[in-house]
Amino acid sequence: MLKRLTVLIVSALIFILSAGEISAAVSVADSSATLKKSQVNSDYRVRVLRAYLSKHNSPLAEYAGYFVETADKYNIDWRLVPAISGVESTFGKRIPANSFNAYGWANGAYKFKSWEDSIEIVTKALREKYIDRGAPSIAKIARRYAPPSSTWAGNVKFFMRKIEPLPVAFTLEG
Repeated sequence: MLKRLTVLIVSALIFILSAGEISAAVSVADSSATLKKSQVNSDYRVRVLRAYLSKHNSPLAEYAGYFVETADKYNIDWRLVPAISGVESTFGKRIPANSFNAYGWANGAYKFKSWEDSIEIVTKALREKYIDRGAPSIAKIARRYAPPSSTWAGNVKFFMRKIEPLPVAFTLEG
């Protein structure tokens, strides 16, 4: 018994002494904008979304960081708006000329100023005009966003799972 205890203590000491230096120091950026940009660029969601959109030759691939940042700003799932673009325009590849409307917004008749403008407006509207007004699930959003379609919600969920296979059975309240 004493031999086992000695081996255990020696093993623990060797483990502790070989662990290396530990530091609690935290780097603080001079500017919050710099820190935020750094955080978004290192966010795995941006890499996952950029890779997925690039695989589909989407003009939206370079805006992956903006999708994630804007989704976080409005507290919605980061996959939702890109998934809607998949359903409505094959990820921005089939849109009315110069419209930046990858989301079928206003039945495709709405023209945004830029990709950033479209991401901001659609994400904000989903939060304020859908989720906050009683449509906290994809199925309930579908009833207002694409009312004649019985497949829209399922297709959005399909693309969300393809982007990142996290559970999609959730509500967007919050």
